[in-house]
Formats: sequence, structure tokens, C-alpha cells
Amino acid sequence: MDSVDLNVLRTVLEWRRAGQRVVLYSVVQTWGTAPRAPGAMLALREDGVVIGSVSGGCVEDDLIARLHDGRIPTDGPPVQLITYGVTREEAARFGLPCGGTLRLTEERVGDPAWVAELLARCEAHEIVARSLDIASGEVLLQPADKTDVLAFDGQTLRAIYGPRWRLLLIGAGQLSRYVAEMARLLDFEVLICDPRSEFVYGWEEQHGRFVSGMPDEAVLNIQTDERTAIVALTHDPRLDDMALLTALDSPAFYVGALGSRVNSQKRRDNLAQLGLSQQAIDRLHGPIGLHIGSHSPAEIALSLMAEIVAIKNGVELKQKKPVREGA
Repeated sequence: MDSVDLNVLRTVLEWRRAGQRVVLYSVVQTWGTAPRAPGAMLALREDGVVIGSVSGGCVEDDLIARLHDGRIPTDGPPVQLITYGVTREEAARFGLPCGGTLRLTEERVGDPAWVAELLARCEAHEIVARSLDIASGEVLLQPADKTDVLAFDGQTLRAIYGPRWRLLLIGAGQLSRYVAEMARLLDFEVLICDPRSEFVYGWEEQHGRFVSGMPDEAVLNIQTDERTAIVALTHDPRLDDMALLTALDSPAFYVGALGSRVNSQKRRDNLAQLGLSQQAIDRLHGPIGLHIGSHSPAEIALSLMAEIVAIKNGVELKQKKPVREGA
């Protein structure tokens, strides 16, 4: 999973291994309309270079100024708490919304071993809790659950990392590339299955992880759960329907397939003939996506990801594509 937070931690590891001093900031509490939610991270290198974000920009400027004017201690307690936006004047100065306040941990990163371990465990598809003791700066990594959320009691920060949402794409064509790019920006781990070797060229590892085998095998091999969305995008029923037969009987929270109203109905009829229950068939999203008048691959990808995110977030689909004829 290539989320913003994990990108920050990858950079922290790179900088520390190069011998550079790094301060890591994490949003731990917000009041009012804060620009970033708890868990947002920013890393500040000793020369003022930053990666990540904890606000709309003005707080970042002040953090850099803290480095240059010596307000960041180089010894003493490894972690301290700083707060922005307590007064109306500060909120205006730092560009915070009216009434917005955020509290950050300011953590000097010493031995980066915990960073390497956390990244490795996330790459192994584990969900990990990082507990930071404010008084000592000690970091403890523990297994976590998909339902866990960030917690801060003033003494310990417990933040959650790892691929809590996944998207399996059946097919590695042009549309899948757009979908994969958007899904990664939305913190989905992207998996791709396509037994057609002709379509694999040009995919970079960071765009998604390929799952070997046929589509139905891939659905089983990734241990599909309720955090998984599966979308068939090959337009080839020999591949798409193989995946759907298994996916629609799985706990996946979203199962969809590319196609017009006519082709989607043909697919449903075919799945019924293959023995799939009507209850399972009714779970199929097809045509996929919300109605935004999409035509190009990028617009279709946006429409699809909007629908997936809406269902993930428990939002009623009020802008579903209308039923229409098509090829």
C-alpha cells in the first residue's frame, strides 16, 4: 500500500539511513474545522526539506521556521507536543479555518529500525499499530485490527498503518491503469490479475502488485475479505465471469464488471446458468460507476472509484448511472 503516510515513513527511513537528522510530526488531536485529520504526518529534514502535510501550508512554514531559528531542541525529551490555532490570532496567522485547532507530536527520529519494521509489515499486508510513548519516545509495534483507529490519551499515541482496503483488478488494460492510479491515491492496495501476457508491459511495480494464475484463483489466493473490492475490466467473459463466480460468493464489499446495460444483463443470465445463486448475482454492480457522463477511460475510472469509495464509506448511491442501451 502506497499511502501518503507510508510515503512519509519511507522517506524518513531513507534520510536516517543517509545519516541525516529528521523530525517527524503527527496530528494527534483536532478541534473545530482542522485542515487535516488525526494521523496526518510530515517529516522535516535537518536542512528544511519536508515531505507530507499536517495543514494547508502555513503550519508547515512555521515548522520549517522552528528548525531554522532553533526552536526545535536537539537534546532533552525526544517527543514534545505543540498546538496551533488556540487563539483567533493564531488561527488567522496559520491559515486555519475559523475555530480550527490542531495538536502535533514533534518527534526526533533516532534509530530507524522501527520504521523499517513497520514498512516491512505493511508490505506483508499486515495492519500494524505504532504506539509512541510521549515521555520516553519509545516506539512499540503491535498487530492491529481493521476496525482500530488512532487514539491519543495525552501520554501515548497509537496510530494504525497497513492496507485496510484493497482493490483487485481483473485485466491490465488501459482503463485498469487509470483505476489503479486513482485507487492508490485513495489509499487502496492495488492488485492486478491478467493471464494475458500481452497486457503486462508498461506496468511499474509501484502501480500495483500482480497476482499470478487465472482470475478465479486470484480471488481465492488473495484471501478476499470484507475490505476488498473486485472489478472485472477485461470485457472478455471467459476471464471476467471466472472471477465473478468466485468474487460474488466472497465477503468482498464491492464486486463490479465493466459493460453496458445489455451486456450486464447477459452476464447476469450467464452467471445464473453457471449455477450462481440469485442472491449472489444481485450483489453485482454493472454497469459500474456513478453517473457523471463519463466517456474517456480516465472519466470511467473516476466514476468507478467514486462508487467504490461511496460504498466503503456507507453512503447511499444517489447518482447511480441510469439504465441505458449500449454495446
